[in-house]
Amino acid sequence: MNKKEIWESYRFPLMLLGGVALGAVIGAVWGKQAVVLKPIGDIFINLMFTIVAPMVFFSIANAVGSMINMKRLGKILGSLVFTFIVTGLFAAAVVLIVVNVWPPAQNVQIAMKAADALKPMSAGDMLVKTLTVDDFPKLFSRSNMLPCIIGAIFTGVAVSACGGQNSPLGKLLNNINDVIMKLIDMIMKLAPIGLGAYFANLVGEYGPKLIGDYGRTMLIYYPMCIFYFVIFFTAYAYYAGGSRGVRAFWANIMKPAITAFGTQSSNATLPTNMAACEAIGVPEDIYDIVLPMGATMHMDGSVLSSIVKIAFLFGIFNMPFTGVELYIKAILVSIMSAFVLSGAPGGGLVGEMLIVSLFGFPQEAFPLIATIGYLVDPMATCLNASGDTVASMMVTRMVEGKDWMDKKQAAA
Repeated sequence: MNKKEIWESYRFPLMLLGGVALGAVIGAVWGKQAVVLKPIGDIFINLMFTIVAPMVFFSIANAVGSMINMKRLGKILGSLVFTFIVTGLFAAAVVLIVVNVWPPAQNVQIAMKAADALKPMSAGDMLVKTLTVDDFPKLFSRSNMLPCIIGAIFTGVAVSACGGQNSPLGKLLNNINDVIMKLIDMIMKLAPIGLGAYFANLVGEYGPKLIGDYGRTMLIYYPMCIFYFVIFFTAYAYYAGGSRGVRAFWANIMKPAITAFGTQSSNATLPTNMAACEAIGVPEDIYDIVLPMGATMHMDGSVLSSIVKIAFLFGIFNMPFTGVELYIKAILVSIMSAFVLSGAPGGGLVGEMLIVSLFGFPQEAFPLIATIGYLVDPMATCLNASGDTVASMMVTRMVEGKDWMDKKQAAA
């Protein structure tokens, strides 16, 4: 990458982190007087929360309506989905262990304002309220994100059955999705100012200890990612092709990993990932399916970062992050948020709003984890994209048998 490409890749994150850093300095110097900047942050956050529900609905409906029309080999697709789920669950298990041993947030404790979201209800009522709404307009409320996602999936399936992306409605969905993405792009230009102003108020109110929690989170997240990359990717490669698979993986993975870290984009890493898969010996018809789908669906790094963010918020709001039901919800939310954020400008901000909405946190939670998102994004993308390469190897083993590397060498 040349200097221009590096600047283009990191310009917005650097501007956003610069705005947050400036806000932190202002908050530390002004103290509680920094509350005068809070309305600026509120405006930006309200704009983001206003657009998130239609963005989620139309992006998923458009993606499903187009995706289901694509012809894929059943065995490859089944192996792909199985691989993505299993590796995501392994990633979730690792991060759940880590955040329970080393909680990301310990210094600052903010009073939870959304206590009404925790009212007890029966299992049946909870299921109904979680999956459905009783009026169509409520489908586009950020308070009902899961019903919004379910409605979008069914809409996409119906569009696919009625002509898919080439039908009039399919084209309309695509155009609406493009318009919403442009709106988000316009709103995101305000992010460095909006989040900086909001962060100034938070630091002014809760003090420099808040910054210490961010440093602790980074010290937890980056070593955990390196551990997952070295240990689990090596294990996946061994499953795919034995010791030869491990050697082939490590001989070809560094270029995709560095490209993903530098560009912070799984899509931008696709060419180097395809070259790596070809050098390893993965059949073209497999990596042509696994890599593009993996760029939006296979998000081990995002699963790790999402659960770290959730645990961070539970610590900040002085709530215990324990219990099987809570862990299951955190895993599901992390996978859903990884899928939803894939095509959005500003990426992780949409997933972070999904986390805040589904767990019932107050709006103060959003800028807290939005900052974490930009700090962890390079490493998360590195894991996401590199994981697509080893996933292609695993799918090849499932489709062609464990001796697929021998067959490839013999054919060569």
